[in-house]
Amino acid sequence: MHKHLADDDIVRVRDDVHLVSGSDTNWVIVRDGDDCTLIDAGYPGDHDAVLSSLAATGLSPASIRAVLVTHAHNDHIGAAQRLRSAHGMPVLMHEKEVPHARRDFLSQVTLGQVLGQAWKPGVLQWAVHALRAGGKAHVPVAEPTAFPALGPLDLPGAPVPVFTPGHTEGHCAYYLPAHGIVVSGDALVTAHPTSRVRGPQLLPGMFHTDRARALDSLAAFDGIDADLILPGHGPLHFGAVKDAAALAAERAAL
Repeated sequence: MHKHLADDDIVRVRDDVHLVSGSDTNWVIVRDGDDCTLIDAGYPGDHDAVLSSLAATGLSPASIRAVLVTHAHNDHIGAAQRLRSAHGMPVLMHEKEVPHARRDFLSQVTLGQVLGQAWKPGVLQWAVHALRAGGKAHVPVAEPTAFPALGPLDLPGAPVPVFTPGHTEGHCAYYLPAHGIVVSGDALVTAHPTSRVRGPQLLPGMFHTDRARALDSLAAFDGIDADLILPGHGPLHFGAVKDAAALAAERAAL
């Protein structure tokens, strides 16, 4: 199944930053002149939608300086290898996520875990949709590259990695200081088809490699001066990121 973007799937959140909603997952385009950073790359079935979102913002695949990955689940790296193979840009991530992106192993919710939760509202429908979008496809990144652990990256938007492990071993959010934005990936989301909660939250437990560590990682947002969150799932969220993280932690404890 291939996602076809509607007009409201592409949201201009700052002059040079767009949030794009794909097949139940988001990616972010950060522009600087004729170049951009693409943060995450949707499901495998979102490849054409990624290209469409670039065109809608006046860019092309040749504009991508790098695909910057929050984590290597299929719904976030689905188009990454096709883009890299066709256009040669690097695919960057935390060093602990590199073997996951190569598919030396796969740390992702299993079919058995999903079936065990299938009685819950939204789970079965989400699972069918995810499978159709390529959720179980084999999509390794052939040459994933680790970025330096500290400091801003030399990419459009000067994104600063924020190490937030737990959802996966090497999950990273990205802080865009000049824009007051955090691209939070799956460390902090605002909705999901399998969740009845709306607003800042952790994903349901079955999606995390280590839920306790994911909960602890919310503290990484405490010192960040940002008032806009672009999550991996759900709509953008206005408000201090530290307050959103505190609310997510409070909800996770219930």
